[in-house]
Amino acid sequence: MTITIEREHGLRQHADEQFGLECPYCNVYSHVSAQAVPNVTALLRDKPKHVGLVYQCDACNAPIFLRFAVKEYGTDSVELFQNFVELERPKERFPFSYLPKQTEILFREALSCYTHNSFNAFASMCRRSAMSAFDAIGTDGKLRAFDEVMEAQHIAEIDDDSFEPIKNVLFGAGNEDDLPLLNRAQAGVLLEVMKDMFYQCFVRRGKLSRAIKVRRFFVQEASKGMRPSA
Repeated sequence: MTITIEREHGLRQHADEQFGLECPYCNVYSHVSAQAVPNVTALLRDKPKHVGLVYQCDACNAPIFLRFAVKEYGTDSVELFQNFVELERPKERFPFSYLPKQTEILFREALSCYTHNSFNAFASMCRRSAMSAFDAIGTDGKLRAFDEVMEAQHIAEIDDDSFEPIKNVLFGAGNEDDLPLLNRAQAGVLLEVMKDMFYQCFVRRGKLSRAIKVRRFFVQEASKGMRPSA
């Protein structure tokens, strides 16, 4: 996608290069349309390294703020790199009601760190969340969670070298200073592994237990209705 801001024509994009993203307000993946563009004269005078544009979500019409790095300054135009940073990210969803209370609090804060691009704070909170979960599971909780994580690695076909930082965050025996520094891609993998681990250890069990209780209740009620009256 080529993005150029011109002095006479404003924002220029090819008609077939409309792009979309997940809206941080309505959580719908939608196309976005340019809504506000910075003044080209001011950009050419000050020559900032980054430029902010406001787009509008085509689904809910909310404003979405994106930051682009400047690729090149021309005589009457500014060309931007196609990659952008979302200044407001959609909140990550998870069925928190199935988690133990302390684990829920810690994991909510972990997801908040991820949403705000604080990936190493996210890693630190993931370790605290994981330790809380291991304690809540009880005997062999850490071993059981480890088996789930290794299964996730196998399913996702992630090589050992790439997966090593994730295992270190979740199961490392050192203190906070020993946590590896994560980039955006590694933090994204850690996020999905955490969700899967918590789902397998808590959500799946909780949903299954609830479903069985409901089935038993209706069977018992049906049995009562079939009993002959005196």
